[in-house]
Amino acid sequence: MDVRLTAEQRQLRDAAARLADELGPGSVLALDDADRIARLEKAVEATGWRALRSDGASGVEVALVVEEFGRGLVDVPFLGPVLADGLAPGLSSATVAVPGSVTGSMTGRAWDTRGMRHAVALAGNRVLYADIGPLAPGADLTRRTAELCGAPEEIGTVTAEAAHRWRALALVATSADLLGAARGAHTLACDYARIREQYGRTIGSYQAVAHLLAEGLALIEGSVSVLRHAAWAVDELPPAEALRAARIAKLYCARAARTVCETAVQVHGGIGNTWECLAHVHLRRALTSADLFPVRLEEIDRGLS
Repeated sequence: MDVRLTAEQRQLRDAAARLADELGPGSVLALDDADRIARLEKAVEATGWRALRSDGASGVEVALVVEEFGRGLVDVPFLGPVLADGLAPGLSSATVAVPGSVTGSMTGRAWDTRGMRHAVALAGNRVLYADIGPLAPGADLTRRTAELCGAPEEIGTVTAEAAHRWRALALVATSADLLGAARGAHTLACDYARIREQYGRTIGSYQAVAHLLAEGLALIEGSVSVLRHAAWAVDELPPAEALRAARIAKLYCARAARTVCETAVQVHGGIGNTWECLAHVHLRRALTSADLFPVRLEEIDRGLS
């Protein structure tokens, strides 16, 4: 495995980062800015990135865009549509992927549903399709949830190999979103630690705060390593091995992201517990992504501390 990104992959990552920085919400108040959201939706649609997988993109390339969008709290649908494209290419762009059960049903609510009309799920090796109902309240302030309407319809089947690879992609993509949310929260905390003064010194100069931020950076770097391998494995390793690598990445990134985001709230002190601080938005997004396509320790053949 060559861990270096190609020139094209770096350009893709940089383009996603610029879009997220320019049009992502820079504050909690910006989450309700309809004009910004409309411009962001138009920009994301123009990139064509929601169809990355059917355009031949690798798991690494999907993960790079998802990670930058998670870091920038991009609040128009992307993760759901890009997974739907990977599962059932050719469907309407207003379709998101949702978790399915091995017993043959679609589970839970649809998420990432702002402006979306349909949902698909992989249940066993069956591809199910359902309509999306009205938006519903959810913990994640950047990705809206909605109930599914009516009984799901089977629209096709996939091979066992394809099912394994798609599930690996889903785990990799949600892990990338977790990593992005953690990076965004860590940057927010570091920026605050540089300017907030206590007893005549910036709080980042105190070991109690510096050690917390250093631990967060170590968790982020660990997440990068385990995610890069899993993203590469989606296309390069046998399906069972790719799925195992993706499960490990999801477990590690979910634990790391929660710790990093909670640390960001702590570093902000009392301000971190206010609605106006973006730290809780990162934490909400991380908790939501951790619950999407969840993995249990019993599903892997090696332990994680």
